[in-house]
Amino acid sequence: MSQAPAAPPFADPAATWNQRFASDDYHFGTAPNTWLSEQAHVWQPGSRVLCVADGEGRNSVWLAAQGLSVDAFDIADAGVAKAQRLAAAQGVTVNYATADCDAHDWQLAAYDGVAAIFVQFADPAMRQRLFAHIIASLKPGGTLLLLGYTPKQLDYRTGGPPFVSHLYTADLLREAFAELEILALHEYEAEIREGSGHSGNSALIGLVARRL
Repeated sequence: MSQAPAAPPFADPAATWNQRFASDDYHFGTAPNTWLSEQAHVWQPGSRVLCVADGEGRNSVWLAAQGLSVDAFDIADAGVAKAQRLAAAQGVTVNYATADCDAHDWQLAAYDGVAAIFVQFADPAMRQRLFAHIIASLKPGGTLLLLGYTPKQLDYRTGGPPFVSHLYTADLLREAFAELEILALHEYEAEIREGSGHSGNSALIGLVARRL
């Protein structure tokens, strides 16, 4: 397996993501992530859901089209602007904000659901803070849908960071979300085509977990 470098991936994450989102094309496409669309039945129309680091809006817009009340944020104002345009084109409303995961105005016990899809920009210290915020933002009975890459993704290099410290294992997720009831934890491989950002065979792990 490839060895991950020790340096952080982005010296200036906002600038990096703004550059990636600068073109008219959608870096990860406009269709929702498959794990999210397959698992979103855990939420009912009218449920309040937060999309973490939502990028250009593909997931938040799709969830809003399913009748959910959706908040979303991302560090890149270019991504948020494109998400707003996508929502308008689809005729849905999403409450968007521009913020990083630390500066975002997290609301305690406010959400029926949280979607965290490929939020693997986070190094271990940031990930610990982010996961704590996610747990605290869920209402009792609220459900988290999370998807990420496993370390095997370093062999495929079809998306995600080239840093093993940023990737997920089943044990890592069980420990991080120990206070939640894990409803599904599935490690698998799949061919994904999500714009130019994620393309090809990928090593994935999906989690569905509910706050008690």
